[in-house]
Amino acid sequence: MLQYVRIFVGGKDETMKQRQIGSLHVSVVGLGCNNFGKRLDEKESAAVVDAALEAGINLLDTANIYGDGRSEEFIGRALASRRERVVIATKFGSRMKGEGKGARPAYIRKAIETSLRRLGTDRIDLYQLHEPDSTVPIEETLGALAELVEAGTVREIGCSNFTVDQIRAADAAAREGAARFASVQNEYSLMHREPEAGVLAECERLGLAFLPYFPLASGLLTGKYRRGRPAPDGTRLAEKRFANELSDRNLATVEDLIRFAEARGRTILELAISWLLARPVVASVISGATSPRQVEANARAAEWELTEEELDEIDAIGTAAGR
Repeated sequence: MLQYVRIFVGGKDETMKQRQIGSLHVSVVGLGCNNFGKRLDEKESAAVVDAALEAGINLLDTANIYGDGRSEEFIGRALASRRERVVIATKFGSRMKGEGKGARPAYIRKAIETSLRRLGTDRIDLYQLHEPDSTVPIEETLGALAELVEAGTVREIGCSNFTVDQIRAADAAAREGAARFASVQNEYSLMHREPEAGVLAECERLGLAFLPYFPLASGLLTGKYRRGRPAPDGTRLAEKRFANELSDRNLATVEDLIRFAEARGRTILELAISWLLARPVVASVISGATSPRQVEANARAAEWELTEEELDEIDAIGTAAGR
């Protein structure tokens, strides 16, 4: 459901679009906090959070493993008395140094206590299973999460990196009247369109919100990587392990998308985010940022509403590239 909230940005009255994740109202552009405690120190992280709030972004998405727990700590201290202005989404389940991993009820109860302490809050708005755990029946995981919702410690629950079959299994396993997953967070972008093979349709069928992560394809859709030019030093895709991302085919597609965006006075970053938001099932685009400037650019991208003709042309670009 698309709604609007009034905010003030730079002294001007602006309108920030919001959609829903269950009972939660979230800005259509969220802030991914995976760089906090890793690439960004506490002061730099706080500046990014400040910029997000100033831009009308109210969804902060993190995980207990980000920065080995420092991401949650930095968010908690950056928010302080502003906690009520944001929707905090965090995750559990992936291996956390010194704390374990998984989706067993006992581990969930332990994981949420440590996340609450690091975040400096008494509740988590969206608590997400970071990855499936095949060793634990999903009904056991859902049962433990439902208890947290009933206790008021968690408002909504979600999952991440789930397949269509796993989403269906979770829906079938949820007890009548008990909390069930309200969202699915998977990788999705103009360059990675796997969710179109069934996950998006399943989310629509079940009324689940979809949260795309890596919307800029690890930077490929920012415009910093160009055909015929070396990857900028110090960037993520300059690392050898990401060499496949800079294939001729991918870079040719990027050039076509850049031309498409620039012909309309826009950037490829704006195109990447607005293209995702053209899908009603997408509640919020989780965009990471390492500076206030990047936050502002991500927020502005939500202003571009693509037409059906433009969406068809973008799909034609992808088809020509063999996607």
